[in-house]
Amino acid sequence: MIKSRILRLALVGVAMTAMAACARPAPTGPVTDPGGTQQGGTNTTYPDRPVTGGDMGAARPGSVEDFANNVGDRVYFDLDSYTIRPEAYPRLNQQAAWLRQYSGVTVRIEGNADERGTAEYNLALGARRAEAVRTYLIQQGVPASRITTISFGKERPIAQGSNEEAWARNRNAHTAIVSGAVR
Repeated sequence: MIKSRILRLALVGVAMTAMAACARPAPTGPVTDPGGTQQGGTNTTYPDRPVTGGDMGAARPGSVEDFANNVGDRVYFDLDSYTIRPEAYPRLNQQAAWLRQYSGVTVRIEGNADERGTAEYNLALGARRAEAVRTYLIQQGVPASRITTISFGKERPIAQGSNEEAWARNRNAHTAIVSGAVR
């Protein structure tokens, strides 16, 4: 009993010593990499240039993240409307261009509404919003066979609350990638 306890303590001590020996010591001063940046965000070689993370954490071209972060996957609508707002056209044009470039990708346009109104009304409004976006993407050269629509009405809010800000965010059409994106 005592021998096994001593043996266990000795093994724990050896493991802790090994882990400490493998740990990298913290830098004592600025560490400059070949690109001229220091850890901590200061650019010593080119102080007028921003420090960037390179490709670390960047979305892979053709991925769901690339589409969401670099193109934008959502457009917004006015109250009780399924007319595409003028400010949504640049985003929809980017979506169409991205979808033409990645021809193996299929999408589903999800129409959404705010919490006001009946469930039936909001489902119908969400369907019209989704169809408006689908029609526009088709007009921009995306094959109709790659786009489906669905309405969630008021069932999937992206903003919580019963105020104008939340309602405005929940009146949207979301372009969700279904298949074919790079992983």
